[in-house]
Amino acid sequence: MRFKNREIILFDLDGTLIDSAPDLAAAVNETMAKLGRETYDEATVRAWVGNGAGVLVKRALSGSRDIDENLSETLFEEALAIFMASYRKRLCDATVLYPGVRETLERLEALGLKMAVVTNKPGPFVAPILEKLEIGRFFDLTLGGEDLPRKKPDPLPLLHACERLGASAAEALMVGDSKNDILAAKAAHIPCVAVGYGYNYGEDIAVHGPDAVIERMEELVEMVEA
Repeated sequence: MRFKNREIILFDLDGTLIDSAPDLAAAVNETMAKLGRETYDEATVRAWVGNGAGVLVKRALSGSRDIDENLSETLFEEALAIFMASYRKRLCDATVLYPGVRETLERLEALGLKMAVVTNKPGPFVAPILEKLEIGRFFDLTLGGEDLPRKKPDPLPLLHACERLGASAAEALMVGDSKNDILAAKAAHIPCVAVGYGYNYGEDIAVHGPDAVIERMEELVEMVEA
């Protein structure tokens, strides 16, 4: 599939550009240990990533992707504070770019496309990770999960990014790994390319109806070349 006449590409971060699950799992487990609670293997935490730090912490406290409705707000706030401090210490200890990401960003830049990161990850974590992995220079805008009143799957972050970068939804393309990315793109009337290697709670990303699915980030270049 081809997506012609694109002016901007909006990228999700975790599970799309970077594999951050090892560091997120380490921070979750430090949090749980400090609270005297059960810790988890990395695969379990991977299945909980994608809705922002608060939801991740609630899932860890609940021991399930389905959040305990009776979860103590006081406990949650304590756990979130511990998690944020723990994760801040290890943002890129084991986090890496997925294969082909840097090369793809270089080629998209050469095509003259503007690029943005639109993630549910807390904003203060985004820039340090991009800089540590040496890809920050590619992005004209980064939006974190608390930078706007609503986050994905709401379309607001995508539409806000388009407005900030001076393009219409018809000139944009969303690239992500999860149901939230696809739902946000559909609501914003922006085509969505999904990567098949991301987190997405263990589900096949194709079932959520993206416009295209790729298994290698390099495939994106051919889709947007004139």
